[in-house]
Amino acid sequence: MDNNNNSIEDQPAGKKKPTTLLLIPCLLITTSMLLLYLSQNKFILISSSTTTTISDSDHSRLRYDPCVGRYIYIHNLPSRFNKDILQDCESISRPKDKISMCRYIENSGFGPQMGDGDYGDSTDSKYSPSWYATNQFMLEVIFHEKMKTYECLTSNSSLASAIYVPYYAGLDLRRYMQWSCNVSERDAAGKEMFKWLKKQPQWKGLSGKNHFLVTGRISKDFRRYSEDNSSWGTNLMLLPESQNLSFLTIERSPKRQNEFAIPYPTYFHPTSAVEIRQWQDKMKLTNRTLLFSFAGAQRPSKNYKGLVRTQVIEQCNSSSKACRFLDCDVKTNICDDPISLMKLFESSVFCLQPPGDSLTRRSVFDSILAGCIPVFFSQGSAYKQYTWHIPNNISEYSVYISYKELRNEGKNKIEEILRGIPNEKVVGMRENVIRLVPKIVYTKPNRHKPDGGTLEDAFDIAVKGVVKRIEETRREIQD
Repeated sequence: MDNNNNSIEDQPAGKKKPTTLLLIPCLLITTSMLLLYLSQNKFILISSSTTTTISDSDHSRLRYDPCVGRYIYIHNLPSRFNKDILQDCESISRPKDKISMCRYIENSGFGPQMGDGDYGDSTDSKYSPSWYATNQFMLEVIFHEKMKTYECLTSNSSLASAIYVPYYAGLDLRRYMQWSCNVSERDAAGKEMFKWLKKQPQWKGLSGKNHFLVTGRISKDFRRYSEDNSSWGTNLMLLPESQNLSFLTIERSPKRQNEFAIPYPTYFHPTSAVEIRQWQDKMKLTNRTLLFSFAGAQRPSKNYKGLVRTQVIEQCNSSSKACRFLDCDVKTNICDDPISLMKLFESSVFCLQPPGDSLTRRSVFDSILAGCIPVFFSQGSAYKQYTWHIPNNISEYSVYISYKELRNEGKNKIEEILRGIPNEKVVGMRENVIRLVPKIVYTKPNRHKPDGGTLEDAFDIAVKGVVKRIEETRREIQD
């Protein structure tokens, strides 16, 4: 970088240029300002009283930086909000759990590998080493581990498009799920976490509106309105500070504008796009001997969700030649075996997905992974939930049967509706379901991208979605 330091007096006699003509370019040089757009309408202003230039290589690097608008900063929370919870893993195991949660935190939260002891048949060649007995509530750990290897991390929070808060709120809740725990115990960590956040410089300015947090439980578990000790859950999402955060959760409330649903973890965590394509090809060729199936347990018929499930089980049992019911009653262990579940879904054309304890089910994503067309009985089970990951052309990959139709149209209505779908339509729907597989799996951290190709999994789509949402929030504030 060369500066032009020649003054007017240095010019040869008789060849001085008019002062005004010289002052104009000097003023342009000495007051020049370089505005570099880095992300979400933020600029770095560089000014100098001397001539400043930037090399072509720097221009090129900044212009083509693939992380522009994608940088994420991770808060270094005190260990009591994440790491200590895992180290005290017995505290997040409950007496009725058939398997200790300590096993599920293995392998970056994926859990024990299939074929490891009680977790499936290791001789089944269909399932590669990328299959694990993953617990449905481990999303907080999985997401955090993947975020640690995210390609656009930054240690400079001023460059970040979004700021991630790695608090394991769902696992923390499990430590206090006994009814003997009072609400102040359950709520303490969330309040302490926000107290810590508000002291950080990153919180100031936007008051946390550029922050996001991932929970591995349904959002309803964090919206306890009552202070009665017998009431369920915590009040994390009702705290004033929470209204500014974006929450990524396995089930959202459609009424909440700062909640966004992302897929439950499945059992498959591939390392490459090639591995995903190989699995998709297998599912296209799978022989499906059952028209439909359901894996689940009975629920009390006291509300809409219980009534729907009762009807589904009764109709499946009455269509015994076309449907198989895998009873997941707590007294049995068969539904804890990933391979038993996957083989059922792989042998079925349609998989019934009625609501259970909540509107959503992990089974939805296991069935999609198996190429089984999901059958929904509530709009809130998927269509109003996973808008980042599942397309809105619902009839192209799923079947919807309303409760009224289910209840009033006869004991074999499900079978009748499914048999009425033309075969060519079924084939097309299955192909569309199988195309969704990359979008609903969480690949291994540091996964290989063959030939430099993009492998966009559930994590990548979620990050892209939350960054876009925070960008929109910034624009609203600026307007």
